[in-house]
Order: sequence, then C-alpha cells, then structure tokens
Amino acid sequence: MSHATLTDPQDIASQLTEALSLQKTAFANAKAPTAQERIERLNRLHNALLDYEPRLLDAVDADFSGRAHAETQLLEILPVLEGIAYNKKRVKSWMKQSRRHAPLMLFGSKTKVHYQPLGVVGIVVPWNFPIFLGLSPLVGALTAGNRAMIKTSEFAPRTGEIVKEMIEATFSPDEVAVFTGGVEVASEFTKLPFDHLVFTGSTQVGKIVMRAASENLTPVTLELGGKSPAIIHDSFPVDEAAKRIAFGKGLNAGQVCVSPDYVLVPRAKLGAFTKAFKAAMEDLYPSLESNADYTAIITERQRDRLQDNLNDAIAKGAQVTEINPKAEGFDGTRKMAMHILTDVTDDMRVMQEEIFGPILPVLPYDTLDEAIAYVNARPRPLALYYFDWDAARADQILQDTHSGGVCINDVMTHVAVDDMPFGGVGPSGMGHYHGKEGFLNFSKAKGVVRKGRLNPSSFIQAPWGNRFYNMYMTFQYRRYRKIQ
Repeated sequence: MSHATLTDPQDIASQLTEALSLQKTAFANAKAPTAQERIERLNRLHNALLDYEPRLLDAVDADFSGRAHAETQLLEILPVLEGIAYNKKRVKSWMKQSRRHAPLMLFGSKTKVHYQPLGVVGIVVPWNFPIFLGLSPLVGALTAGNRAMIKTSEFAPRTGEIVKEMIEATFSPDEVAVFTGGVEVASEFTKLPFDHLVFTGSTQVGKIVMRAASENLTPVTLELGGKSPAIIHDSFPVDEAAKRIAFGKGLNAGQVCVSPDYVLVPRAKLGAFTKAFKAAMEDLYPSLESNADYTAIITERQRDRLQDNLNDAIAKGAQVTEINPKAEGFDGTRKMAMHILTDVTDDMRVMQEEIFGPILPVLPYDTLDEAIAYVNARPRPLALYYFDWDAARADQILQDTHSGGVCINDVMTHVAVDDMPFGGVGPSGMGHYHGKEGFLNFSKAKGVVRKGRLNPSSFIQAPWGNRFYNMYMTFQYRRYRKIQ
C-alpha cells in the first residue's frame, strides 16, 4: 500500500490497521534480521538524510516561519547521522548473546540472554524537532531489528511531508511507513497494537497516549519534558553561567524539552545574573525581527499561550526584563523576545507548567540545601543543570536529586552523547533510547537455559526428603546463614 496522507476520518483506522498488519506479516516472515541487514537499512537512512537535507532544512524553516538552517543542522541532522554511525559500529556486539551465571541446581547448563527484535515500533513525533525526534527513535528501532510506523506532527506539516517522501523513497511500506494528518490520525495511531510505542510531547498528552496504549498492553517510551532547573552555586562565576545558559535557552527560542526552564541563583547575585544573561543574549542575537539566527514560535496558538502566561505572571506581581536590543515589534512575524522574570511565585502559570519558549524565571535561594529542597518538592524534570567547579558538591546534587539527565557546568549537551541513555523519570517520562540503551529498549532480552545430557535437578526432585535433596539444602543454607 502507499503511505497516503490520511484525511477521511472513516478511513483512518482501517488504513493504519492495514499498514500495521503489513509490517507484522513481514516481521513474522523475517523475524531476526542479521547485523548486516540492519546496517544496510541504517546506511539507506544515512544516504537519504544527506540527499534530502536541503529540502528538510527549508521545510523546517518554513514551518517555524523562521529557523536558521545552521540550527537545524546542528540540532537535528548531525545528531541523527552521528547516531547512525555509532549504532552501525556496535550493533554486532550488542546482538551477541550475553553469558550469565547459573545456580548450583543448574550445574552443567548454559545460561545466556538472547536479544530479540520486538516487531513493529510506533513513533509519534512532536513539532519542536520534527526531524531528530522522529528519526532518532527510528535509528534505535532499526538497529534492534524492528520495523516502524511514524506519525509526524501536524504543526510541522511541510517537514512531515518531506520526511514522508524521503522514507517512501528509501524503505518499502513493510519496513518503515510514515503518516501525516491531524489529531484524529494521532489518536487512532496510538490505539494500534504496536509492539512498542514512542511518544515525545507534553506530560498531559503523554497520559492520554499511555492510557490508549494500555488497552493493548503496548510497552511505551515517553519523553515528556517538564520544568528543568538550573542551579548556580555561589562560588561559580555568574557571568560564565549566564553565557552557558543563554546558549541553551536561545536555541529554538526555548522550544526544547530540555531547555532550562528556571534558574536558581544565590540571592545576592540575582541582579548580577539578570544583567549578565541579558548581555549574553544580546551578544548572541543583537537583533530579532529580521535575524535568521533567532527562531520564531511554531504557531500563533503557541505564541498566544506564551504571551498569556507572561501576562499572568505580570498580573500576579512578576518583574519583567525584555531582551529586545532594537526594541522591535515583530509585526507580521511569530517571533517573541526573550523575557527574564523575577519575583515569581508558585501560583503563576510559568511556575506550574513547562514554559517551552523564550521566558526564563529566575529565583533566589539562600543555601544549597534550600535550592535542592525546592527542586525535590516538584515533579522530577527531564534534565537538571548545576554550575559549580567543586566536584564533591556536584556529586551531592547527583545523589540528592532525581532527573532524566544532568549537565554539570553546561546545559542540554548530554542529549548529544550517543553513548549515554536519554530519557525521563516519572512525570518527565519513562524508558530510554540513544545508543545501547536504545537497542535494549527496542529489544526483548530473553533469558535462555540450555541444559545438556546431565540433569542435576533429577537428584533433588520429589519425593522430597531424599538423601540428595537433604545434602543440597543443607549445603545451601550453610552458605546463606544469617549474616553476623
């Protein structure tokens, strides 16, 4: 079948079901692709991405009504290429059965873990990184030997169409299929009985997706974001922290799931940080309205949401510093200046919801323990950032807080490391992908016992109380007697 764009609600469920049936049948007929077959699929994706790169860059720029090609290359194209290269180099070793230790009652047996493809993986793509957050999970799924179906974001329609065209030209429908369309398609997509489902988006929608997947007992990987804090220790140079945070917060105009969502600053340095952050942003983006380096907000709806949250904070007493070097008005664009908020309180929406845009609350703290307690009193975030040259205090942060990932003296760069898992915890998500953890996430680790001609368990079987059983149990309980 063709990967048609779905528009007729009556046809959506049947077409998606047909596509899934096609892939499941193909998987049943070829359940265990060799390492070379997996590498060949990854090679095809690699070449396709390079061939379609110019069109993808233009599509993302058009969907955002302004996003620099350089930013898309840095944050979307290059990470997928690096992930492909990393996985290709290691897939053979990952596929090998791992030997495990057998208990005494299985003396003479061989015990191993066999890593088996799950089948068909469903991938729901968000709008903020419509290339990377669709193709990165695909890389993991293909490396593990699976087939995949992808639902692109309706809020990045041009990119979705190019991704669909690219995949159709690269893979057969029983290998990888891409579907565009609106929320009605996404709803039916998540109801399908996939062997695994990956969703990246908001916590609120993640709950709906997980509920739908539960009807089929479909395992899920959820990447949900949350309010990722940055903590600056009193000993760390505030100007340097501001520069590093500004780099991350400015990317995609803050529309990143691991973007710093708020900053905790020593009380005496609150003003210094605000001034330094403003200066750092102005160095990065000396103008905004016609500056191709500064990304616009994806839709009017998202821009209105951000403005409403900003107005809510102002109405409740927040102080605002707008970073708009040329005092531009952004008429006819969806661009929005970065705003620093101080005097924020917990009843403001900016402190209750993930901001996902160019707004940065800055909060004072008096002791490091107070800052840690503030973070721990809130839902566990996807990322946490800590600035401090002291390794012991950094270790304390790692020990005393929970988050999906951590950067020490930086923001967001942990996502770029293919040799580390990426994923949330609790409200910020579940499951991991990237690198080996991605391979494991999309595989079934199947324990296998292979017993030979010798059958030790025959000596300890019923009727209980026989001599060998008594000897065996006496020996074992001597080994596991109470520890003094």
